[in-house]
Amino acid sequence: MNIRVGILTAPKIEFEQREHTFVLKNVRIGIGFHWDRHEDQEFAGTLEIKSVPNPVMQGGKPWQVAVNTIDLEDYLCSVISSEMNADSPMELLKAHAVISRSWAIRQIVNSKSSNRKLHEGFDLCADDHCQRYEGLRRMNERAVEAVRATAGQVLTNEQMVNGKMVNEICDCRYHKCCGGRTEVWSTCWEDIDVPYIKSVECPYCNPKHIKGLSSHGERSFDFLLSTCLNDYDRETTDFHDWQVIYTAEELSDIIRSKSGIDFGEIIDLVPLKRGPSGRICELKIVGTKHTEIIGKELKIRLWLSRSCLYSSWFDIEKNTPAPSGEGREGASSFVLTGHGWGHGAGLCQIGAAVMAAEGKTHEEILTYYYPGTTLNDQIVND
Repeated sequence: MNIRVGILTAPKIEFEQREHTFVLKNVRIGIGFHWDRHEDQEFAGTLEIKSVPNPVMQGGKPWQVAVNTIDLEDYLCSVISSEMNADSPMELLKAHAVISRSWAIRQIVNSKSSNRKLHEGFDLCADDHCQRYEGLRRMNERAVEAVRATAGQVLTNEQMVNGKMVNEICDCRYHKCCGGRTEVWSTCWEDIDVPYIKSVECPYCNPKHIKGLSSHGERSFDFLLSTCLNDYDRETTDFHDWQVIYTAEELSDIIRSKSGIDFGEIIDLVPLKRGPSGRICELKIVGTKHTEIIGKELKIRLWLSRSCLYSSWFDIEKNTPAPSGEGREGASSFVLTGHGWGHGAGLCQIGAAVMAAEGKTHEEILTYYYPGTTLNDQIVND
């Protein structure tokens, strides 16, 4: 099965054709998130430059996108070593191969059956909006081994469709670190119940969870992170528990620039609804000029940060300092104390890495994070 992956470069597409591969210059990764940056990447497969509708401004100048056509299994070798380091425990890589294969097939099949395209001109994008696909640079033989060992395997869930019970390929969502408990679908996306996206307790991603983590002897949590996270992900050290402090002026400016709405001075943030993990999915923003309720979790994260908050699982404390000695009131501040990195639904990547290091199989990892699912072989034709 061949798939077409759209890769965004900036400010223009520059590439170097090699004998069997090509190198794209200035590929943008982590778009809109706190690790946003550019790097050169090398890819197998074929390259086509396509003009696609502007995704930011309707009617704006079309964008040029590099489209890489590649076999699904080769694509997965790159995905699992882009999402996590290819030196991660083998059972994590196997589990990731299964869920990344399941997710990709589910999106493409759904797109074709509904006459809707995920993206104009290609099937999936190469960044976190879909799945990280960063070419050959981070791959090694262990990633290839994991994909081959799980060849064709997908997660399925039995559901009623048109009056018949059928096994459907699962929409396997995942994230970097749940912070202690995973989240349900409706907190993050549509108001529906997806039976295999449950909220499960996850002690594994906590840095305090330190055990003998490999057959090679005692390994600390920090050692495991240095093995399973790629270079730029290791820059985020406060992924499980974090804190952000804004003055009211700073927060007002951030929300105004991200929302395009002048709230005036922000005087309160009020969580109205939380998911089972504690992630906020409805937040009231109260300003001197405007008040609005927003959700779901990603919008909250985007509006309350220059880039994007780690997660929407946070508590809010408003502080007003004592008046200054010159008779002026001190600036009020908002302290956001949070947990986790990502939307929190499905597999917790760091938690799964620890489970694998502690001897859990990829089947056990998948059953833990996607309860009620079955591991099946799936043959998909072009």
